[in-house]
Amino acid sequence: MEFKPLFPLNIVAFPGEELKLHIFEPRYIQLVNDALLDSGKFGIPSYVTNKIDFGTEVEIKDVAKKYGDGRMDIETRAGKIFKVLNFVSPIHGKLYSGGKIEYIETDYTVDPTLQTELIALIREMYSILKVDFEIKPDLSVFDIAHKIGLSKEQEYELLKIKREDLRQAYIINHIQKAIPLLREIERSKEIIKMNGQYKNFDPIDF
Repeated sequence: MEFKPLFPLNIVAFPGEELKLHIFEPRYIQLVNDALLDSGKFGIPSYVTNKIDFGTEVEIKDVAKKYGDGRMDIETRAGKIFKVLNFVSPIHGKLYSGGKIEYIETDYTVDPTLQTELIALIREMYSILKVDFEIKPDLSVFDIAHKIGLSKEQEYELLKIKREDLRQAYIINHIQKAIPLLREIERSKEIIKMNGQYKNFDPIDF
């Protein structure tokens, strides 16, 4: 357990993700400046279910730009997942929020069988969408989580799953449901494009 400055956002930050943030509110300008003087780290609770509960610690890697009025553009990298045990808004003597957090132990052990199925499904999904994306055999679920059409609520549920094999199964289930819908959407797009054009129908042999 430790006390951490907190910057609630309506996003889900997955471990390893690089986030570029424009800091403009006075309270968060203060938070970032304080973090830079300390460990360079703060927490982003994912405010997607109208409460402060789970989130991700981020580390400031670079201040890309500072503006004359105090605003700044920062580059961060997400790290450990945490649960907020108590939320204080604002911290005494500060403009920003904070709270006691507990880091969540996260297992990244991949199930090889599920990994093979997952990669095949991702390839099929991207093929339907005609998207060119490099799929590495050793990718983790968090590497692909923002790129498969999950809602924010689904991303939040994924963040809370502690084991990689269970995260693999979660994503496999999502893509298996999505693929038939995507095929139907693509079929509908083709029908719409053909509307008004001459069509060559095969005769039916009675």
